[in-house]
Amino acid sequence: MNIAVPNEGTDLSPYLPDEHGLFFIYHFTAEGLRTKDAAEARWTWRSYQITDMRARREIGAEQALPAPVREAFLSPSHGCHIDFEDDFLYGDLPDLRHDFAEARGLTHFRFAFNDKMLIGARKQPLESVDKIRKLVESGTRKFRLPAELIEAVMGQSLDGMAGELDKMGDTLDGIEDRIVCDAWHSERQALVDARRHLVIIHRQMATLTNLFRHLDHSHRDDLPEAIGDMAARLSHRAHTLHQDGEQLQGRTRLLQDELMTKLTERSNRLLYILSVMTAVLLPMTIVSGLFGMNVGGLPLVDTPLGFWVVTAISLVVAGIVYMVVQRLGRV
Repeated sequence: MNIAVPNEGTDLSPYLPDEHGLFFIYHFTAEGLRTKDAAEARWTWRSYQITDMRARREIGAEQALPAPVREAFLSPSHGCHIDFEDDFLYGDLPDLRHDFAEARGLTHFRFAFNDKMLIGARKQPLESVDKIRKLVESGTRKFRLPAELIEAVMGQSLDGMAGELDKMGDTLDGIEDRIVCDAWHSERQALVDARRHLVIIHRQMATLTNLFRHLDHSHRDDLPEAIGDMAARLSHRAHTLHQDGEQLQGRTRLLQDELMTKLTERSNRLLYILSVMTAVLLPMTIVSGLFGMNVGGLPLVDTPLGFWVVTAISLVVAGIVYMVVQRLGRV
């Protein structure tokens, strides 16, 4: 028996789940428009809070979902995956947290759909899902099939990641300008943070590219035409972003190498200065040590100008050592 869900007219919040763990439910006509009459709906979109036990019970009781799909939906795994089973395409794909979430970054949304229903679930507010939800509510975009809506969500997600890559590009431009202008002393941590963020996005793009390629290779003869075309388009877009991420990562490595070169140069300069000071002060230290011994027979002890004679000798020796060190440093 299928699960019981609220009617379209029920007042649901897109950000707070109801007593079923459900955020919202939308019905769509054959023309792709939203309707409040479930009788004239061709397909339905439901969105759940996956961490809500009520939602997990509802999804687990949904007999329309094949058993492997239910198991994947309710599994604790946080890894990305996508597969096709009994006319259902299901998976767990990355998306950006909504801008009002506690911490900006990547998280995941789960979905399963055939031509009659789409079930989605997430732990935190998702930017792409919320944008598509607003398009549905405003009626500015039609979704005749669940595959079209999932492609739109993934397209928004990829757009968001492309925007993050653009921001990283601008950040690297600024860091590069400051390194070239020798104003690089505070850029080390900024470069580390930028590279860490790029690594996360780049891995997700590589994962998406491999997932869609695997889907095409494993189910090429089973996938409906609409899903196959969707997977091909998303795979191409993810591959393009993956290449963009590789280029940015290459830039970060070059900037890190240049920054390390400048740090090494500064360290070498400091070490050279310390070496010169040590070499210059060494003769003076030896002379002062010799004349500081409290033994008999020390020269110039009874001479009124003895101190100045010793000082002059020390300075002359130090000057000679300094010139020698300078000459050796230019070799």
